Amino acid sequence: MSELLQPYNERMMEVLLYIQRNLDGDLFPETLAEQACFSVVHFHRIFKGMIGESLKEHVRRLRLERSAYRLCYTESSVIDIALDAGFESPETFSRAFKKRFLISPSDFRNNSRAMLAPGGEGKINYHPNPSIAEFELDKTPHTCKVDIRIREETQVVFIRHLGPYFEVQIAWEKICGWGHDNGFLGAKTEFLGLSYDDPDITPGEKIRYDACFSVTEEVKTPPEMGMQIIPGGKFAVTTHYGSYEGIHAAYRELYGKWLPSSGYQLKNSVPTFEKYIKVPPDVPPEEAVTEIWMAIY
Repeated sequence: MSELLQPYNERMMEVLLYIQRNLDGDLFPETLAEQACFSVVHFHRIFKGMIGESLKEHVRRLRLERSAYRLCYTESSVIDIALDAGFESPETFSRAFKKRFLISPSDFRNNSRAMLAPGGEGKINYHPNPSIAEFELDKTPHTCKVDIRIREETQVVFIRHLGPYFEVQIAWEKICGWGHDNGFLGAKTEFLGLSYDDPDITPGEKIRYDACFSVTEEVKTPPEMGMQIIPGGKFAVTTHYGSYEGIHAAYRELYGKWLPSSGYQLKNSVPTFEKYIKVPPDVPPEEAVTEIWMAIY
């Protein structure tokens, strides 16, 4: 198990150290994903699963912890430290700092030696030497059940939704209404959702999602809909039982726990998709059944 995990751990540790060395930079997700050899959306999911926080949360926390280090060991003013951390004003910095350390920056400076003692509540991961860090990868074993399945490519009719994931029902009502009225929906129809963006990174109004249903041949669609092919191949499949509010935990388990220890690699060219087995209003939200299909090799 440890031998299988090692390549993922090494790649993630390189990313963590790169972030620490470049805290003053923009740290574009595309750059970090390329360094880790993942697509951007896969990278975000793996990062959150292995590290336990999103990339945005991680960078923000490290910048705050670097600020704590400077409050403790330098004479820099709170204003300068706030600006160096990327905050627009001392007020926004103070609010974020107090949320992280439960104490104001000025009080932290006065009590910093005790706050940063080993094992203390204010323990930080930042280190002034950019090649040294105290990062801890989440090594708890996965609890999700995963099946390896082979499937053929799937031809689908889809409609693109732009906006938060909790609003995708609008797209589903449109495409299912059209599919029903034109006789394309039957007992063997698959209902699939393609998610392209991570809501922890992408602004809500920019999130892309395709609501799809399968067809056996090409059909003429209205202008707001289209046709596409979902590639076939080998997939890791896990099933989420319950409302969609809890599905993010299933993604974290699959990407951050199961994948690194599986011996498989992600197939970046194929988006992960959801297959809806039981859905509201046919069943109560807590009885919904959703399969998550992740392409691997």
